[in-house]
Amino acid sequence: MAFGKQSGKQPIIDFVDWTPQSNDIFAYRFPETNLSTYTQLVVRESQEAVLFSKGQVMGKFGAGKHTLSTENLPVLRSLFGIPFGGKNPFTAEVWFVNRTVSLDAEWQTDGMKILDPDYGQSIPIYAKGRYGVRVADAERFLIKLVGTLNSFTAGDLKKHFMGELVMKTKSAIASFMTANNVGINYISTHIDDLSQFIRQPLGEFWEDYGFTLEGFYITTVDLDTSTELGRQIEKAMASRSAQGIAGYTWQQQQMAETAKTAAAHGSMGIPGFMAMSMMGGNGGMGASMMQTNYGSMQSQQQAQYGQQGFQPGYVPNGPAAGGPRVREVFCAQCGKKHSVEQAFCPSCGKRYIPCPACGADNTEKSKRCVKCGTHLTQESDTGADVCPQCGAPYTPGKTKFCPSCGKKLG
Repeated sequence: MAFGKQSGKQPIIDFVDWTPQSNDIFAYRFPETNLSTYTQLVVRESQEAVLFSKGQVMGKFGAGKHTLSTENLPVLRSLFGIPFGGKNPFTAEVWFVNRTVSLDAEWQTDGMKILDPDYGQSIPIYAKGRYGVRVADAERFLIKLVGTLNSFTAGDLKKHFMGELVMKTKSAIASFMTANNVGINYISTHIDDLSQFIRQPLGEFWEDYGFTLEGFYITTVDLDTSTELGRQIEKAMASRSAQGIAGYTWQQQQMAETAKTAAAHGSMGIPGFMAMSMMGGNGGMGASMMQTNYGSMQSQQQAQYGQQGFQPGYVPNGPAAGGPRVREVFCAQCGKKHSVEQAFCPSCGKRYIPCPACGADNTEKSKRCVKCGTHLTQESDTGADVCPQCGAPYTPGKTKFCPSCGKKLG
């Protein structure tokens, strides 16, 4: 940078250029403003220069060496009344804009809630990824963003736009998952589609500030476990996955925990019996005795409700005699309640498979009811017949009355 003759106390600049000291500077303001119509302006290949004076753009210059004269800056005559010819001083700001530098930055949203279609509940999620931008319109960029700064860096850009970028990204992710009925379990298979879905509106957003969006990528969309709700949901999802792998239902897990609690307190009772039935404990003297006791209790319940019109073997788990018959059961697949009048679970679509004794829902592979232990197959595991009232197995030709409920057998 060279200085010409002084006019008063301030020198007249006769050479203006900029050599970037860092690769993350988008724009730089030349520190001196006293120019003249013989000042030489040097713009490098990767740059564009913009001159401002009295709040308006005087001119733009691409790569090369330029003389600031009234020929290439005709606005000088209207701003300063400078005539043709001579070396006339004037005041202007010179901004250099780096046109090739591209910001490659990471972004991450804070927690947001979406209604997951797989679970039917609002769950907290977060997303993160990368994006890149480059200056496409230097004039628009300087007017809208730079203002009174001396330079504009990649850090300034991220600080200025991160809040709005995250807000727009969160809104687009929620819209995509809702419109395409995609839940947290399957969103990873739609990462490319989701990135393209968000890129278009974000591209228009950056264009308004003079930038071109070079790239936008989503790397992760996952459950937000930084909150207590997220941690509880993560635990529930892990439990559900374990149930699916091991082949047991939520009700069976609860029955097993009930059995452990009862055993720890030295008492079995009916809950303990049901848990043992669920866990396959249908052999041995203890199990047989509990099944017989439960059968007697079941017979008494059936006698109590037998006049209400329920099908044989059905023991209501709801109101007293004379009350409404409609009640709710837990779905054996998703664990949510639904009415016994609904043939399929409204939450997961599983077919309602009622126990003939208590009405509880069971899976197609269940051999015994998860709630009362009643046999669900038409034949026992040994090939013997089963009681039509309580489902207990018996040997045909040798047994006239059911050993569990006392029903007379044909």
